[in-house]
Parts: sequence; C-alpha cells; structure tokens
Amino acid sequence: MTATAPTTTPRIGRTRRRARPSRLAAAFWFVVPFVLLLAIWAVTIAVTDTPLRTFPQVNDVVGAIGDMIASGDLARHLGASLARIGIGAAIALVTAIPFGVALGASPMLSAFFSPLLRFSVALAGIAWIPIATLWLGYGNGAVIFIVWNAMFFALTYNALLGVQQIPEQLLRAARSMGTGRIRIFWEVLLPGALPSIVTGLRIGLGYGWRGLVAAEIIATNAGLGYALFLAQSQFDTDVIVASMVIIGILWLLMDRLLLAPLERRTVERWGMKAVS
Repeated sequence: MTATAPTTTPRIGRTRRRARPSRLAAAFWFVVPFVLLLAIWAVTIAVTDTPLRTFPQVNDVVGAIGDMIASGDLARHLGASLARIGIGAAIALVTAIPFGVALGASPMLSAFFSPLLRFSVALAGIAWIPIATLWLGYGNGAVIFIVWNAMFFALTYNALLGVQQIPEQLLRAARSMGTGRIRIFWEVLLPGALPSIVTGLRIGLGYGWRGLVAAEIIATNAGLGYALFLAQSQFDTDVIVASMVIIGILWLLMDRLLLAPLERRTVERWGMKAVS
C-alpha cells in the first residue's frame, strides 16, 4: 500500500478566504465614522439653516474642491507642500538617526542629552516659527526648517530608545568577535533600533505635517497652509473647510497606505511587538 501525503491547499485557501473578509471588515469600520460624520454635518447645517459665511454645507465643500482642481490651485498648493515635507523629512532622517543611535550606544551621552531631548520635544515645530522667519526669512527655507525641527527630536529620541532595547549580550558578542564600530553600527545597532526608528518616523511625520501647515500660513505664498490663510482673508468658508478636508485626507492616506504598513513590516522583520 502506498501512502500519500495530505495536501495543504484547502487549508491555505480557507486562510486566504478568511483574510479577505477580515480586510474588508476593517476597511468598512474604518470608513463608517467618516460617513456618520458627513451625515451629521449635512443634517445639522440643513436643520439649523446655517449660512455659508458661517459654515458650509457638504456640497459646498465638494464644489470648492472641484473648483480648486479645475483652476490648478490644488496642484500648485499640493506640490509645494509635498516638496517641503519631503525635503524636511529627508534632512531629519539623515541627521537624527545617526545622532540618536550614537546617544543610545553611549550611556554617558544618553544621560546628558535625554533631558534636553525631552525639553525640546515640547518646543519642536510650531513654537520655532517666529525664530525660523527671523533667521531664514519668509519662504521655503523657514518651512523646511520647521518640518526638520518638528521631526528631528522625535526621531532622535526613538532611535536612542531603540538602541537601548538591544540585548547587551548581542553587543558583547559582536565586540568579542572583533567587529569594528562601523560594522556594529550597520549590522547591530541600526537593525536593532529600526522598529523604534520607524515608529519615530511615523510620529515625527505627524508633527512635521502640523508644523508644515502652520508655517505655510505665516511664511509662504503657496501650499495647503497658505490656501487656508488666503481663504480666511477672503471669507471663503467653503474653501477653508475644503483645504482642511484635503489636508486631513492627504495625511490619512500617507499614514495608512505608507507609514503604517512600513511600521508593521519593520516590526515583523526586526522587532518583537505588535503594531495596531
């Protein structure tokens, strides 16, 4: 009698079928609060007969977004904002990660700089706008500085914490094998701290996004923040709310489609904690 190995295909198929409804259910419950908010918004404005100058109806905001697209204003403001957040984030990554890893690898430096980092987190971003405009004037330089400043301390602190969570025996093993400092950085410290660094990137970009909008209101003549300021000066409440909706949707897409999956995959590959 010849024994045949049991096939696992049906089990895999069932797993995939279970995973697909789970994603659909998660997407459904993610959208439900926004649908409910839109319904409450529409009903409240209709029942109270609120004038457009005070607060717009949903269709007014949709129309304003359509006008911004048709006129090219949305593309201009969106392009300016994305360029600034991209440059500021890149500079923050290049400067904060090595500094944070170095602090985490040195107990003396960590003890010295940790209080300063905690102090600076409270002041990072928006609080620096007056100084940034004095130093760099009004324009891209001041806004990029605010984005960098808002992200730098969150990234540095999370890199520091990530290095401190690396098991000491792993570092001792690397040193006992004669591994040089540069190889320890690239092969032990940076991979070990990566889950915490990516979490810091997600948090820091949130700070940077808020700092970007606030700085654009004050320091530029293009960008999503400037669109808010311009609409306020012209009493266009529909454009104000439309700009707010665009800012929120853009960040939501960036966080859920880019940052959250990146954090999840990094933690699954390098870390030991679950990501929600």
